[in-house]
Amino acid sequence: MAENQSVKNQNSSDEIDLGQLFQLIGRGFNALFRFILRVFLYLKKNLFILIGLVLVGFAVGYGLNQIVSKRQKTDVIVKPQMESKNYLYDIIDEIQANIDSKDTNFFKSIGIEEVDYSGLEIMVNRVIEEGSSDRDMQYLELLQSFENTDAIADIVRAELENKSSFNHRITFYYKNKELGIHFAEKVMEYINSSTYFDEILMISRDNAQGRIEQNELLLEQVDKIITNYTNNLASKNNAVSSERIILDNQEQVNIADLFEYKNLLIRDVEIKKLELAEQSQPISIINFGKSHEVQKSFFGKNLVLIPSIFILIFLFVSFLFFLNKKSKSIAS
Repeated sequence: MAENQSVKNQNSSDEIDLGQLFQLIGRGFNALFRFILRVFLYLKKNLFILIGLVLVGFAVGYGLNQIVSKRQKTDVIVKPQMESKNYLYDIIDEIQANIDSKDTNFFKSIGIEEVDYSGLEIMVNRVIEEGSSDRDMQYLELLQSFENTDAIADIVRAELENKSSFNHRITFYYKNKELGIHFAEKVMEYINSSTYFDEILMISRDNAQGRIEQNELLLEQVDKIITNYTNNLASKNNAVSSERIILDNQEQVNIADLFEYKNLLIRDVEIKKLELAEQSQPISIINFGKSHEVQKSFFGKNLVLIPSIFILIFLFVSFLFFLNKKSKSIAS
């Protein structure tokens, strides 16, 4: 009997707990519904005021857009040469510091007679390339399997420098389009006027030209050896079936190694020619962009920002009135 009584009590307590839970859930939904209803009634009551604030905000935003001159910008994509990346960042910081201090004498010294400091700014950042270069990594791994010759070392070094030397974007902000474009052109000339890097580039170009001439001479010698070997194979008096060439007083040379060596020389010549084409300035200009208007985000535009501010101010004032009313009712 006692056990049956305890089981009944437990079932009744479970039913009470579930009933209380459902009551709490019902009260929560009722509170949420009342809150939504109050918000709806508040918006309905103040609908014309809110519409008026939005219209006034649009009018004020449109007026500001017409009065305030919009900023323009020019993007210049560059590639630092000869480890000049740190130099690029330092000189950009120097120019921006002179803009902040409005150092007219400095800008006159680099050929800029008139400067409009209103909205003038210069920035630099790295251009991040999307995607991976699996084929380039496979190429470098293939090079590692060859002998450690000077040509291989130069090729690997050039590939690694090419992948580690990212392009950079220099952005010029300004309001006066004509003065801003002139400012950007003169600043780029000033950046590339470093005498130190000019000397380094001249030496590098001379070295690259000398390497090209040496490789072309080696290519001629390799072509002669391959030609003689081919003629010997075709000769009726010399039935040679071996894949190796015996040079005068030297060890045998594999014909496949000669072809591979020739390809490496050609590749090295191509790299040196690219270096000569790229290394014309300390900071190579890849693209000097056109002037265009700075595009703001949606909420950064005056037509959206001003009405939003008006509505937020109205809601804040209404909330203060509500708190004041509640405080008076509690005090009384």
